[in-house]
Amino acid sequence: MTKAPLWRAVAAFAAIAIALLLALTSSARLGLDLRGGTQIVLETRDSDRVEADAEATDRARDVLRGRVDALGVTEPTIARSGENRIIVELPGLQDPREAAEVIGQTAQLTFHEVLAPASPGVEPEEGQVVLPDETGQDLLLGAPLLDGNGVGDAAAASDAQALGQWSVNVDFNNQGADGWRQLVADACANPAAGNRVAIVLDEQVISSPGVVQQLCQSGGGSSTSITGDYTQETADDLAVLIKGGALPVPVDIIEQRTVGPTLGASAIDASVEAAIIGIALTGLFIVFVYRLVGLMATFALSAYALLAYGMLVWLGATLTLPGLAGFVLAIGLAIDANVLVFERAREEYAAKESGNLQASLETGFNKAWTAILDSNVTTLLAAGLLFFFASGPVKGFGVTLSIGVVASMISALVIARVLTDFLVRRSFVKNRPGLTGLAGTGRIRRWLDENGPDIMRRSGTWIVVTLVVAVVSIGGVVLRGLDLGVEFTGGRLLEYSTATPVDPEAARDAVSEAGFPRAVVQSSSGDGESENISVRVDEVSNDEAVTIEQAIGEVAGGDVTKERDELIGPSLGEELRNKALIAFGIAIAAQMLYLAWRFRWTFALAAVLSMSSVVLTVVGTFAWWGKPIDGVFLAAVLSIIGLAVNDTIVVFDRIREHRSRDQGRPLRKVVNEAILQTIPRTVNTGLGAMFILAALAVLGGDSLTDFAIALLIGLGVGIISTVFTASALAVLLEERWPQNPEKQAKVADPYANIDDGRAPSGVVL
Repeated sequence: MTKAPLWRAVAAFAAIAIALLLALTSSARLGLDLRGGTQIVLETRDSDRVEADAEATDRARDVLRGRVDALGVTEPTIARSGENRIIVELPGLQDPREAAEVIGQTAQLTFHEVLAPASPGVEPEEGQVVLPDETGQDLLLGAPLLDGNGVGDAAAASDAQALGQWSVNVDFNNQGADGWRQLVADACANPAAGNRVAIVLDEQVISSPGVVQQLCQSGGGSSTSITGDYTQETADDLAVLIKGGALPVPVDIIEQRTVGPTLGASAIDASVEAAIIGIALTGLFIVFVYRLVGLMATFALSAYALLAYGMLVWLGATLTLPGLAGFVLAIGLAIDANVLVFERAREEYAAKESGNLQASLETGFNKAWTAILDSNVTTLLAAGLLFFFASGPVKGFGVTLSIGVVASMISALVIARVLTDFLVRRSFVKNRPGLTGLAGTGRIRRWLDENGPDIMRRSGTWIVVTLVVAVVSIGGVVLRGLDLGVEFTGGRLLEYSTATPVDPEAARDAVSEAGFPRAVVQSSSGDGESENISVRVDEVSNDEAVTIEQAIGEVAGGDVTKERDELIGPSLGEELRNKALIAFGIAIAAQMLYLAWRFRWTFALAAVLSMSSVVLTVVGTFAWWGKPIDGVFLAAVLSIIGLAVNDTIVVFDRIREHRSRDQGRPLRKVVNEAILQTIPRTVNTGLGAMFILAALAVLGGDSLTDFAIALLIGLGVGIISTVFTASALAVLLEERWPQNPEKQAKVADPYANIDDGRAPSGVVL
């Protein structure tokens, strides 16, 4: 027992030192929902000639990178996502129209000869097309002789001899030079049409200059200069479109998000405040319940933030708004591990009557290990599903929750163990065991052990109550319906802050008069303090979004700031909705398989049914309440799946331990005893997590408030469901399909070798 504490101390010191070094030398990469800016998600689609596979999407990404660079945005990000999607992040860009006008023009660039002005009713031959020029006059255009792949470069240039005159210089590469010379020759031979050529992008003529005589005489060469009534800005725009127009496949904008910088700053401040307040309240609570070992656990809990941040910057992960909530939520997981250990240590100290604090604490860590491992694995399963199936900022929640789970385990099982082990070795503490918080199980625990109720005597009643709650929840979904957010339905969500308070009814009338009578206009506390105005409409263009903003501005006296703008295409909304259902189904299946492996299929089925009833209760509550079901709610639900199973695992772990030691005892008595023994841990863990979630609910603003409320409901219902539903179902299933006694006898007691702190064989902590 002398070497293990030394190694743990070295590991704890190394973890803190490395995390501190990373925190001091690196900075976190903030998502656009925290630093402000615009994100556009593009989806490539097949053309007549090219399939929209990963290779074509990569080439489209490279072309789009040239367009993005031309916007002059600081540190833009453009990357392929999956087989045929491209994510473009533009920090600081608040007007998505500017980006959409350049990035959103997605068809192939083509060069045509202008054959003649198009008369009404003209019938183009094969390959020909009729399009209006810049002035609106219809032109009959010949088949394309050159596309954007032949453009080498394009740049705006000013005329040194004519102040204020701008032109666009175009260079053609080897692939395009021949086509350009043929186009010039054809245009020069057609003076009746003005010797014009047309440059077409996205079925729109962006320029139709006439070929000058000098160019006709030279044969075209490999470059040209487009002149006209251009300003520097319009010349730059035309150059960008010509240079970046050679997309190998068409692309569509399927998602667009714009977040104001003030909203992100408020979210960071709110999450930091919630974390500080939550840790402080939780620390005080743990110290009150567990005294000196609780104080050591609080110190370890404080190191959690440093560990989590260090892992975040080390992995290069992006920190998003829901991701902040993931870090705060993971604090509750660290609390759970500490409470499990301390409750186990209390039991060992009381049972052995040896007065050996060190041995009791060591045994507490060893006996709590399996429950801690199982509960964290179930949470990691939920976090992994979020990463693979969620979209936008919610995906970041899955990443940070996973990081938080790992950091919380290091905090609770390594750092807290080193600190508490150091504490109980001190002579001052050994002579005063009452100060540690381990020398005594407490009045409530003694009452539960001596006079606790027989909860399993009415197992059927608890199942009936669960069914009634499920019916009420389903009634909310059927009668009230689910208020699905734009992530799942498609559409646009706009949120504005105003200098003066705005009546939502007045804003609703103004938006309706502006041409959007079906818009849903509501007040929303965007930063947790002031009231904002949110508008949810069907899919509208960027220009129509500006019209809505102007309507809100008229009601607010003109001072309006856009805080959030989310556009989700209907196809993406349907996809995300389906993915959410798939994620939920996979989460249930994964939990079932893991628990069946760790316990028995009867216990696994009981845990999954109990967890499903908790999720259904939360969904039903939100349906009756009229709360939105959006991507953040999806994060909450998948978190509930992990948290709800955690409590159940702790009870089932205790049941497994008792049954392994005494197979002859009646099952209901074993289950009832396991429930009563774990109630202090369940209550203490639940209260600790509720402190944090309550702080997040009060300070987090609309999105994080709903997230915290969903988790608070799920946590509360989950505790009740563990005690009454999961355990009752396990009893009924085990009595209906009992385990084979011969097979059960072969099951090894995982704690058979644990005595006064000696770890079981094969367990190294």
